Amino acid sequence: MRPSRPSQPFWLLLPMLGSLGVFFVYPLLSAIRSSFYEWDLLTPPRFVGLANYGAIVASGELLAALGTTLLISVVVVVGSLVLGLGLALAVHRPGRLASLARSAVFSAYVVSWVSVGLLFLWIFDADAGVVNRSLVALGIGKVPWLTSTSVAPLTVALIVIWKVTGYAMVVFLSGLSALPPEVQEAAALDGAGPVARLRHVTLPLLRPTAAFVAITSLIASFQLFDVVRLLTQGGPVRSTTVLVYAIYEQLFRDLRVGRASALVVVFFVVLAALTWLKVRAFRAEEPT
Repeated sequence: MRPSRPSQPFWLLLPMLGSLGVFFVYPLLSAIRSSFYEWDLLTPPRFVGLANYGAIVASGELLAALGTTLLISVVVVVGSLVLGLGLALAVHRPGRLASLARSAVFSAYVVSWVSVGLLFLWIFDADAGVVNRSLVALGIGKVPWLTSTSVAPLTVALIVIWKVTGYAMVVFLSGLSALPPEVQEAAALDGAGPVARLRHVTLPLLRPTAAFVAITSLIASFQLFDVVRLLTQGGPVRSTTVLVYAIYEQLFRDLRVGRASALVVVFFVVLAALTWLKVRAFRAEEPT
């Protein structure tokens, strides 16, 4: 058997690093460069420095889109963590019924975002939607799921939670399966009940898993576009205009490549900072 060379691992990483450079690093650097230019895809680009960043801040679009994105992201992260862990604890057992429940919940994750948007467009329709028709039959009255500035962002967040909870459940199931059984047995022998074992044993050991679920849910909520495009088009009154949809409007509706690129740069910085803060917070809470 030939001994491996010290440089061999780096050669094995070349395909991945090449893909990362072509599909991530180069587009990001291109967006950073374009953010310093004013360009409408028709006339030659004109260097304007930081004017595009100043324009998106002065117009209030950046803060509004960022606030909406953060609101939806907080609801999605908390909801996916709670529901994913709860479902994982409920179906973490042998048996056909538990297997069927796991498959049914995870099936939502493999459905495309476009299909999810069309499905919930029918479910939450103001007049013909299944939910409002059921509420009217119960004598409660209609709810403006997609037409109220206060309800529409939460409706979008609810749809995202429905989509990503199956993935969160599977990740938590993997974490539960990896827990050492002797720790649970020792806690039970010491007189700890199911609630005490969950609080003092299971949850602390699942913190790395919860951090991973939180980060992936955060990224999924920040990349939200299809559901917003199909259900609300950023409305009502731009209450569901998230960062990605704002980038789409600047680029494809207004032909402002520079401002769209500036939003891309801000989007990347905010997402990277939030991810770093989450990782640091969970590491600080890990038991020593």
